[in-house]
Amino acid sequence: MAAVLANSLVPIFVGLLSGYAAGLFRIVDNRNVKGLIAFLMTFVLPCSLFITIAGTPYQVLWGQAKVGVVLALTYVAVFVSTYYASRKLTKDPAANSAVLALTIGFPNAAAVGIPLLRAVYGPQALVTVAISIAIGAITITPITLAILESGSSAGKTLSAAARIGGFLWKALKRPVFWAPVLGVVAAALHISMPGYLDNSLTIFGGATEATALFVTGLIASAHRFSLDWGVGLAVAGKNVIQPALCLAVALLLGMSLEHTRYLALLCAIPCGFFGILFGESFDAIPQLASSSLIASTVAGIVTLPGWIILLDRLR
Repeated sequence: MAAVLANSLVPIFVGLLSGYAAGLFRIVDNRNVKGLIAFLMTFVLPCSLFITIAGTPYQVLWGQAKVGVVLALTYVAVFVSTYYASRKLTKDPAANSAVLALTIGFPNAAAVGIPLLRAVYGPQALVTVAISIAIGAITITPITLAILESGSSAGKTLSAAARIGGFLWKALKRPVFWAPVLGVVAAALHISMPGYLDNSLTIFGGATEATALFVTGLIASAHRFSLDWGVGLAVAGKNVIQPALCLAVALLLGMSLEHTRYLALLCAIPCGFFGILFGESFDAIPQLASSSLIASTVAGIVTLPGWIILLDRLR
């Protein structure tokens, strides 16, 4: 078990620290990461998701339907509870609360999920990782963007339903969503890609892990860190409560032991950077969200091995 933990976790934290150090020592501009984000979200991650899903037998993909339900319920539950807790307890404006809720509600599956689950459970777990990214992209992400837009001058003229509908449509058009959908179509129709196309997509997709880890560290290095009770609650909510909730929902819905482990470990992954990234475009960068991203990632050094050991003992 010690070897499994070391082989799965050490490379992840090396990648995160590399990005953090690059930003801290100004080797890379940590205040202007939109180009790297565009490369990650528009090119390399969609290629990785498509290759993973298209290469999976359709019968296996069909068995992922319940996986999507569990993840959607867990993501939305954590997002909504975090949003309203932020609004009531800290009296934060809606935009800041939405950024915090997405930061906590959407695990950093793009950076950590792919290398972690492959190292712990093997390549067969990567389909679940791909599903988790797509679910987050079409549930809590458009809701966050709708709340952020509502605070802008243009957004105030639209109804809440129009804002959510508009951003849901934008979410559906993003490569990070339709690439997995195309992968499902390819698997269902048994489409075999030419070798040159498969190799091209594989090369791009192979850059996903390093890019996502580096970008996460880079974004974290650009924000001031402070530790208070709010950060402590956020870390507990992300690293402990969310995976426990996911585990409970998976067991309640009768998920297989294999998928239950995948889902719980995915939700145990530290905070994602999407919330902070979207917030920057609307001048909504709460220090609580950025500090929670850093603290959750550091706390993952302890909580991730704990969840891996606990899930291994699950029978």
